[in-house]
Amino acid sequence: MNTHPTAIINSDAELAANVVVGPYAIIEGNTQIGEGCEIGAYVIIRAGTRMGANNKIHTGAVLGEPPQDMKYQGEPSYLVIGQNNHIREYVTMHRASGEEKSTRIGNDNLLMAYSHIGHNVVIGDHILLANYAGVSGYCIIEDYVNMGGMAGIHQYVTIGTTAMIGGASKVVRDAPPYTIVDGNPAEPRALNIIGLRRQGLDEEQISALKRAFRLLFRSKLNVSDAIEQILADIEQTPPVQRLVEFMRRIEDGYRGRQVDPH
Repeated sequence: MNTHPTAIINSDAELAANVVVGPYAIIEGNTQIGEGCEIGAYVIIRAGTRMGANNKIHTGAVLGEPPQDMKYQGEPSYLVIGQNNHIREYVTMHRASGEEKSTRIGNDNLLMAYSHIGHNVVIGDHILLANYAGVSGYCIIEDYVNMGGMAGIHQYVTIGTTAMIGGASKVVRDAPPYTIVDGNPAEPRALNIIGLRRQGLDEEQISALKRAFRLLFRSKLNVSDAIEQILADIEQTPPVQRLVEFMRRIEDGYRGRQVDPH
């Protein structure tokens, strides 16, 4: 372990042998840090934080602080971080509210400077949060989401896979998968065509999603009728099926905490 002499590491912290800890970092007890992690200067890692391999934590990030939740009464809870994440300067992540509950971060994510992850949030894989983006408590962010700077996500909201959230957007409702969502309040504006192509969808699959998008968000049909027409008229490719299932959950009144990408 390569530890700067000014770092403060509790004797009950569990650090892999090759972890690097920078100057003035603080790592409390009841923490676990996996192989190959790099902990930058002035980083604070609080009790209850669990971290997998090869995460890079940059200057001043604060991980595992108690939740900003009036219901929290000091019960043990956790922040669980996967592997290969880049957590940039002054990012904040809070552990969960509720005994033995967890805030959970997946793998291969980039969280840019000053972004925030609230309590009981579930973050998937391959997600980008730009500077100052904020995710409130109990939200779920599915895989491959791209969130613009200063976007704000209201509590209990789900952001569907491969959605793109415009910068400075106010997101108070679930954002459907594969869509570009933008505005105040945010609404689906278009399909995330670039994101779909990057994931290898062919033009036939994208065309089917375009038709489904028009029925859901550009026609005068309500959601139930739009879904019925999609099922009748459009080939049920896996992306179309996922979009339909997501919209059905919204119609049935389910919110983010009922849908867990892991």
